[in-house]
Amino acid sequence: MRTVRATAAAVTAVMGAGVAAVAAGRFASDAALRIPPGGPLPTEPRLTVHATAAGQVTLTRDLAALRPGRHGLTGDGFHAVVGPVLSDTPTSADTVVRRLERVTHGTPEPGDHAWLTPNLHVGDPGTALGLDHTGLGVPGELGPLPVWFVPGDRDTWVIAVHGLGTTREHTMNLMQFLHRHRFPVLAPAYRGDPGAPASPDRLNHLGETEWHDLDAVLHHAVSAGARKVVLYGWSSGATMALRTAARSELRERVTGLVLDSPVLNWEATLRALAAAHRTPGALLPLAVRAAQGRTGLHGERTPGAVHLDRIGVPTHIFHGPDDKVAPWRFSRRLAAAHPNTVTLHTVRGAPHAAMWNVDQEAYEEALRRFLTPLM
Repeated sequence: MRTVRATAAAVTAVMGAGVAAVAAGRFASDAALRIPPGGPLPTEPRLTVHATAAGQVTLTRDLAALRPGRHGLTGDGFHAVVGPVLSDTPTSADTVVRRLERVTHGTPEPGDHAWLTPNLHVGDPGTALGLDHTGLGVPGELGPLPVWFVPGDRDTWVIAVHGLGTTREHTMNLMQFLHRHRFPVLAPAYRGDPGAPASPDRLNHLGETEWHDLDAVLHHAVSAGARKVVLYGWSSGATMALRTAARSELRERVTGLVLDSPVLNWEATLRALAAAHRTPGALLPLAVRAAQGRTGLHGERTPGAVHLDRIGVPTHIFHGPDDKVAPWRFSRRLAAAHPNTVTLHTVRGAPHAAMWNVDQEAYEEALRRFLTPLM
């Protein structure tokens, strides 16, 4: 009897540990699968506002606070735009002063917690940029998709789709550039976004199911008169663009891809987001397996498997080595494997999906050169 009881206790302990491990893996996978639109990514450090003055804001000294370029600064109830670090302004050893370009809404106060975001604009193309636009409801797989349409006189349209931790407001960073070059632009919200249908399981699938919503917008563009379409995606939105260009019934209308910080290896991104959520290293494989089981990231969508063989259209990637969410090495491999169709513009010092923010002038010039033959 003692042996039976000891065996039963051991089995119970093992089962208990297994259940705990599964639960821990599921919890860790939430770091990647439940990122709220417009919320901070786990990789983005929280900063403290120490002081504000005319045209200045003092923040916690951190590598994030020292990034080059222009970024949004957002916190509980406020959004602002900050410019470069003011190196000639007196400050303490643990703070940094950046140029405060504008406060979009609310007021950053000393003691407020904040984080940097690639979103410079809040609202819609009319209120934020002064651009004429129309709000559409495009029929999607799960229901109507809110879409901004900014008209242009070319027959090549651009569909701009945001990624992890942002909303379609992120696409407004490039909307003035695209409008200036006379491209009609569609910027959709998709499943899980504010105003859009929820995903059936309330989870983010890193583009692997969301691409159906982009495909619906592509169908709308073609039915509305687009002869050619460039798909422009950030982060998991870039994954959506790749999937749409490979799988859509209208893929022959896709004549170019622009991919900013593309999620090309979902396993690496899941690991990065879970690790940034302070998941112990031993649990990272469990987080990946839990995410697989919850989202169906299986089959041909094996880690790192992104093939352009069925696409064959000019593709331009903006990416850099400081991206902690979508590793840059996969973009380098993709460009090296397809030198005739894929070009890579490297941006250093930029976090995930913020390549434009760090060097707007060089980014837009590279984009202009890529888009010119596609006009």
